[in-house]
Order: sequence, then C-alpha cells, then structure tokens
Amino acid sequence: MSTPRFLALPRCASAVRLSTARGTFAALRGEPAGAPRGTALLVPGFTGSKEDFIALLEPLAQAGFRVVAVDQRGQYESTAPTDPAAYALPELGRDLLAVSELLLAEGDGGPLHLLGHSFGGFVVREAVLARSTALPAQALPWASLTLLSTGPGPIDPTEAARTKMLMDALGGLDLETIWQLMQQMDEGSRDPADVPAPEIADFLHRRWLANDPQALLAMGDRLLGEPDRTDLLAALDTLPKLAVSGVRDYAWPVEEQARTAERLGARHVVVAGAGHSPNAERPLETAAALADFWSTVRP
Repeated sequence: MSTPRFLALPRCASAVRLSTARGTFAALRGEPAGAPRGTALLVPGFTGSKEDFIALLEPLAQAGFRVVAVDQRGQYESTAPTDPAAYALPELGRDLLAVSELLLAEGDGGPLHLLGHSFGGFVVREAVLARSTALPAQALPWASLTLLSTGPGPIDPTEAARTKMLMDALGGLDLETIWQLMQQMDEGSRDPADVPAPEIADFLHRRWLANDPQALLAMGDRLLGEPDRTDLLAALDTLPKLAVSGVRDYAWPVEEQARTAERLGARHVVVAGAGHSPNAERPLETAAALADFWSTVRP
C-alpha cells in the first residue's frame, strides 16, 4: 500500500467534503495563491486514500494548479454503500464523472486534468471510455489523462498471488485480524529504513480498518482480471495522455508500463528513485513532471 511520509496539511490545503448526486466524497484540496492555471483531480488506488497525494498538494499549488485528491466510495473517509454491486468499476467511473462535473461547475478552476494511481488508473480509464461512448459527439470534460504506476491489465503474477491471499482472507476474517497477519508477514521482509514513523503506522492502521471489505474485494477482483483496454483509450487521440512510473514496480513491470504508454501515444516519465508510489516517494520530482505536462495542454 502507498505510505505517505507525513500527514500535516500544508497551508495551501484543507480537508473538504464533496457532495454529489452519487454520494459524498472526502477530499483534500490544495489552492494556488492566484487564479488556477488548471485543476487536477487525483484518484488513489487499492488500499489507498487521498493522503497518498498529500505531498503533491503544495508543489502543485506553487506551480499554479488547484489539486483535489479524493477517497473513492468505500475508501477511508468516503461514503460506503452496503450493496456489493455498488463497487463495480462502472459505478466508480460514474462517481468520478460526478465529482468532475462538480468541480467544473465552480467555473474558475481552469481545465480539469485527471490522474489515477495504480488501481485508480483503471477507474479514470473507465470514466473516460464510458463518457466517450455515452456522448460521442460531445467533448470530454477532462483536458488530459495521466496514468500513474498503472498497467494495461492484470497485475504481475507474484503480486496477484498476494492479492488473491488477501481476498481469500477478506472472505472469512475481520479487518483487524487481517491487519495483524499482514504486519507479521511484513516483519521478516521489510527493510528497517522503510518502517514508518509511529504516527504514520497508526494512520495506516486506521485507514485499513475504515475501508469497506466489499470495496476491497471488488477492487482486488479487477486487479486480477481487468482486461487490457489500451487500444480503446488510444483511439481517443484528442485527449492528451501521460504515463508516469518509478524505476521499479511490484504491481506492473515498468517495461510493461512503458509499452502501454507507447501504445497510447503518450510520453512515459520515469521518476528516479521511486517505486510504485512516486507521488509519496519522490513528490517534488513527480509534481514537476505533472506540472510540466499540464502546462502544455491547451483546453
């Protein structure tokens, strides 16, 4: 799971609730000092949350961009429906469109840029493809699309085996028991330098317990079986696209992400020193790459 290095919000940011017809979504919002050059909607991945992007808020605001990072339904502090069908990928995509429409209705945020991290990349892809199919004659509401540490289809077999173990556990154990088991498994393999500070460890624990098990099961299922829809996304050639990864990735090999970017006709930025979460591990470099890309996009 992504691990933020700190939790204190910068002065430019605040925690907000976004009320839409699809439900209420917890978010972190960063504001630039002047009029925004654009707005970025950031979507976290499996077991993640809006806090995965906390280190991007200030550098992106300093670059002139409004930033809104959300918890998806069933994640951490957002609404958690009781119906398991509510966590199907098309439902998550509809949520994202509703949040996007809310941000665009504010009218002063500039072009809206969409970014998905890891599993969140599947969600932003779903939103874009569904919207383009439903209203093919109309312009998309997003000015650009960024896939951050996202592959084209199912995750790497080794990570898939770990995810399958987690899903099996979710079928019979409570979240606290699963958390304790995960900690025991990590103790023998974790580099001491990667052990989080106590306040971060406490946050990770609280976040895990706040997730809805049905949401985790639905997201895990898609990570194991989501089809490759790269060609469909590539066909939307009027939508500028960027792919960003670290130099290593346990979920999808970086080489696979590079090939996906090539198929999309997108630039692939590799963030030095980063793994699966460049947003948390190398935020300044990641923010610079994003701001550089968004600055070239014309609405």
